[in-house]
Amino acid sequence: MEDIINGINHWIQTLPKIYNSMSETEISNRPLPNKWSKKEILGHLCDSAINNINRFIKIQYEEQPFVIQSYNQNQWVILQNYQEKPLDEILNLFLALNKQIINTVSNIPKERLSNLCDIGNNQQKTLEWLVKDYLKHMEHHINNQILIKNLTGKEENA
Repeated sequence: MEDIINGINHWIQTLPKIYNSMSETEISNRPLPNKWSKKEILGHLCDSAINNINRFIKIQYEEQPFVIQSYNQNQWVILQNYQEKPLDEILNLFLALNKQIINTVSNIPKERLSNLCDIGNNQQKTLEWLVKDYLKHMEHHINNQILIKNLTGKEENA
């Protein structure tokens, strides 16, 4: 779990610098009408944190396997209206939520990391897998959508 905590801490330290180095146009541009802007991707990472804090806690005490409830990611981004929010509000939310994720993960007793959850499609995974997948998901969006540059060197969504 230490690697996961270090990974999340890295992004808590780094992501605000990355976003603050971009122009409003770069963070607000939607590459296609049905694709998220970099601001909305950051909002999606906040939504992911909200949903995963809930999962990380419930898996520890609910009957196993805990059934993971999916959520409509597009609706969350639209209804939270991240596109119109000031960047600093979204960044502050990202920081606060991920500090809470670290707190939650740091307090999981080692024996509960093997608690099972049903992630759908007849697949069961451990709480430890789910925590690792949280960071993997975050880094997927950061590396493939936030940091990616097109051939002209301009930032763009994947």
